[in-house]
Amino acid sequence: MPLSDIWLNSRDQLQDKHVQQIISFAGEGQLKDGSTASTEFRDFLSLVPPEFLLRYADQCLNESFPTSGLALQDIVNQIGRRLGFEVTDGRYRGSTSAIGFDGIWRLPDGHCIVVEVKTTDAYRVDLGTIADYRRELANEDTIPQDKSSILIVVGRHDTGDLEAQVRGSRHAWDVRLISVDALARLMSVKQALEDPAIIARMHAILVPREFTKLDEIVEIVFTAAEEIKQEEIEPEEEEQERESQPPAAFHNACVARIEKSMGQPLVKRTRATYLSADGKTAFTCAISRTYRKGGQDTYWFAFHPHQRQFLESAPSAYVAFGCGSENTVLLIPATEFFQWLPEMLTTESENRFYWHVNITKDEQGTVLHRKRGAEWINLGQFLLRD
Repeated sequence: MPLSDIWLNSRDQLQDKHVQQIISFAGEGQLKDGSTASTEFRDFLSLVPPEFLLRYADQCLNESFPTSGLALQDIVNQIGRRLGFEVTDGRYRGSTSAIGFDGIWRLPDGHCIVVEVKTTDAYRVDLGTIADYRRELANEDTIPQDKSSILIVVGRHDTGDLEAQVRGSRHAWDVRLISVDALARLMSVKQALEDPAIIARMHAILVPREFTKLDEIVEIVFTAAEEIKQEEIEPEEEEQERESQPPAAFHNACVARIEKSMGQPLVKRTRATYLSADGKTAFTCAISRTYRKGGQDTYWFAFHPHQRQFLESAPSAYVAFGCGSENTVLLIPATEFFQWLPEMLTTESENRFYWHVNITKDEQGTVLHRKRGAEWINLGQFLLRD
């Protein structure tokens, strides 16, 4: 049975296993270029939560095994996907008939990053060879020479010798360097954000500028992320009563219920957006604590234009709202939800726009409130039922 099927149907069999054991369950049990094991392992990595990727990377670096470097290459490329890059997996081992790059990461603006993964900087890296990969890829029109660069991802923090080597080479302005740990932290930051403009600036960190090693920049982004996170939408003060239920950490529980209902895992892309592993189904999921107003439970959310754009990019899409706890989850087809937007209240300023989603629940049912005079929408049919 393929690894992905085991993960979907019997997760307990895999979730505590060492990455070397995971690989042994895949295909022929050994990572090789073009092998079933490689395909299954990469498909499996696309399904697991980000904390699993971090654990597997740590095992590859600290508990070395024969194919740990190859596994780390796949894990780093999967982190690239979680960062929002379009990723082309490279070869495990070079050959005379194929270019030996580890990965190509494409940005939305067309810039391409040729990725080289190293478990350690104990040995001198042949920057000329990596530069040759880039040139050969450009010659065959796989990447643009004038909009491409090199990123070396190193397993260890102490990269002083490699930094000096890069600075002293003729490739210095085309090469940047980052540790696996810093790259993983960047992934964590990205998944806590919503604003596409901020994510684009974060992507730009990995493109050569004036820095060689990027960890200090990532530290700045990581520290700032807590203040960048979009705040929970609060009702106007005069609209709410003093008593309200404190927010609870039930976002993940809502997503787990949706996964169970849909029969497929969802991969987190940003703070509130998710994709199925095959990329065909998109979700947004927002949560609200409970407010009391006029004897009703009231819930407040914001829906943003960039979320609509994300949902419109997938063949199948849904908008999910967790109301007070994971016990009340609304799962609404995006195409239907979009039809309601014109009559919903909005907030608009010079650099901010979003629709207000105001939902109430009482013994009469669950209702979406819109502008004065607009029809209220009964949401009972969209309540998720186990």
